[in-house]
Amino acid sequence: MATDQARIRVVTGYRPDVLTVLGFCFVALLVIWLGVNFVMNPADFYNLFLIGLTNGAVYGLVALGYSLVYGILELINFAHGDVFMLGGMLVATMTSAWFATATGAGLWAGILLMLVITMAFCAALNTTIELVAYRRLRNAPRLAPLITAIGISFILQNIGLKWKGARPTSVPDILPDGTVFTIAGVPYTWNKFIVILFTIPVLLLLMWLVQKTKQGKAMRATAQDRDAAAMMGISVNRTISFTFFIAGGLAGAAGLLYALYFTNVRFDEGFRVGLIAFTAAVLGGIGNLPGAVLGGLVIALIESFNNGLEWMTPGPDWSQSIIFAILILILVFRPEGLLGERTPEGA
Repeated sequence: MATDQARIRVVTGYRPDVLTVLGFCFVALLVIWLGVNFVMNPADFYNLFLIGLTNGAVYGLVALGYSLVYGILELINFAHGDVFMLGGMLVATMTSAWFATATGAGLWAGILLMLVITMAFCAALNTTIELVAYRRLRNAPRLAPLITAIGISFILQNIGLKWKGARPTSVPDILPDGTVFTIAGVPYTWNKFIVILFTIPVLLLLMWLVQKTKQGKAMRATAQDRDAAAMMGISVNRTISFTFFIAGGLAGAAGLLYALYFTNVRFDEGFRVGLIAFTAAVLGGIGNLPGAVLGGLVIALIESFNNGLEWMTPGPDWSQSIIFAILILILVFRPEGLLGERTPEGA
């Protein structure tokens, strides 16, 4: 087999692509860097890995909303992160007013109630944005809805600024902090594990919805060809609104988890987390649901390791630069992302 491949290379003149070689070298250096840091301090390595895993689940939830909307409209909904931010502010308000001292079954009932309210609020807000701002621009040049999305983002930021002010809004720490399991002496507590417990079922449920249900088939048909879907009796407007509704609900769920886990939220937090989540969606393959979560985990692990590891680390001040450098590299060299499929030009 090896001889045949060698003959093919000789006949066709095939040589390894320079970018491929550089990519392998980069991955090898990354593995060596992680390995040395692991040997130097295993406890810190495990702790940072668990922090990255938890943060990545939050980023993945926000990235799922980006992927859903882009898969249907090929629109980058930059307002999505700010919908997430307003959901977090709503959670901060409800937690402080109703559940700051709740315990036991009352606490879990309160979290469930806040989840339902926040998801409904963000879903309704996102659907309203689609109806008012995006629907009339579907046949406009792509620049028009993109600028509109940025404008809506600024409007929502200013609503958050007017609502809670410029300072971070504190959220009572109500999540239980008991240890779930321990790795090499590093505990993984319930306040982190709850985020994972929520993200995995949401991803599975969303994949089932898109792939197995009638509404999911309508979403996929609309994504492929809106005109053909309409000719087959599918209500394109209703399908797109449903997509924005689901994406808004995901933003609300992420807002609740973020507010309760990080215990603060700020008016411009949606812009920062939204850009990170968009980078995660592009990294995993925008429009690919498992890819969005995978991208969120990869980005969060890079951020966590860069912030906490000691050997040959640029430091926390470089985290944002590294994340967006990854975005640029992915867009240039592999725009379909890690799990996306390459499509031929003009397809």
